[in-house]
Amino acid sequence: MVERERGRSAAVVALVAGALAVLSGGALAQGTVMRPAGEPAAPSPGDPVTRASYFFVGGRYQKVGEKTVMVGQMFVQARTPAKVTQPYPVVMVHGLAQTGVNFLSTPDGRSGWAQRFVEWGYQVYVVDQVGRGRSGTNPEVYGPYDRFGTRDLERTYTAPEVYDLYPQAKLHTQWPGGPGVQGNPGFDQYFASQVPYLANTQQTEDLVDTALGALLDRIGPVVLVTHGQGALFGWALSDARPDLVKAHLAVEPSGPPFFDVKFRGGKDFWEKSGDGRARAYGLTRMPLTFEPPVKTPEDLAVAQQAKPSGDGAVRCWLQGDPVRSLPNLAKVPTVVVTAEASFHAAYDDCTVAFLTQAGAKPDVLRLAGERVRGNGHMVMLEKNSDLVADALMGWLAGRMKPVTAQ
Repeated sequence: MVERERGRSAAVVALVAGALAVLSGGALAQGTVMRPAGEPAAPSPGDPVTRASYFFVGGRYQKVGEKTVMVGQMFVQARTPAKVTQPYPVVMVHGLAQTGVNFLSTPDGRSGWAQRFVEWGYQVYVVDQVGRGRSGTNPEVYGPYDRFGTRDLERTYTAPEVYDLYPQAKLHTQWPGGPGVQGNPGFDQYFASQVPYLANTQQTEDLVDTALGALLDRIGPVVLVTHGQGALFGWALSDARPDLVKAHLAVEPSGPPFFDVKFRGGKDFWEKSGDGRARAYGLTRMPLTFEPPVKTPEDLAVAQQAKPSGDGAVRCWLQGDPVRSLPNLAKVPTVVVTAEASFHAAYDDCTVAFLTQAGAKPDVLRLAGERVRGNGHMVMLEKNSDLVADALMGWLAGRMKPVTAQ
């Protein structure tokens, strides 16, 4: 009788212990760990751990009606590898209508560029432009906002092969589950991430330039990775702080110099968009440091090339005589990165020509030349996004010595 009760008690104890092990995620006798579905396992002792944090830079209090609010602040998300092996952190700056989410993951759920750079030993900072996304929207302070519709993005960002508006469009193959049109799960995820952006483009440059300057004041020398519209701020920051920008990777930079273009397909596949200069100082709307100095945009003469640099390219607008130099930009190692099937393939050469004419001597990285084929503008989100990131880091490796090698 006593032995039977002891056996029953032992069984109860074992049952309770097993239940507690399941509830607490503890190990069972066989060494299996029970935890909620989808929850990652805790790292084993000695495993490298990426640290994550965030902070805000810039910003000031301003009275708006009866309220006191903060304006000009910029959200910065930080990721730090367990062991930093690269000499300078990377700051990633997104483009028009986007946020820093572009660099965190892809529409089909893979790790994004932020993690890829961390795996290579870089500390990474990802920003949201001022007045947008996690930096906060406020029409009372910043004025009107604009936003893209689905077709705007399909035409040139995610499904150019469907619309065929420029010669390289049909080469696009890399959108996840393509083509990247409404109803494609990858496109739907991407479009869900789109946000309103400030309608005043010059105001945007002023605000973001100031906030990025505050970021460099806080963290010191950096490598800039900019995409699309983000290049506007990259040029301005390189010009204002050439001692702190150790390299600028301008991925598909906003352009071409001076004027926007509109793509329409056919033999005459492009035309100048608008009457006035879209970027008064060639690369930017805000002033740059020219030599001899430029007092007003009108001091910069503009001349259009007689013919394009090659098939499928636009005729560039460059400086006319007298040509002025950009001495600060010339101090910053720079590469212009262009995808094979992007609309930028039609005019990134103009950005390179403008910089070269001004004495900046940028490098050129055409992804197709690195056997990274079929990409459109949103290279960090496409199927071969890791290969694109590795091509960028390959360029950096030729110019930066790892910490362990110093």
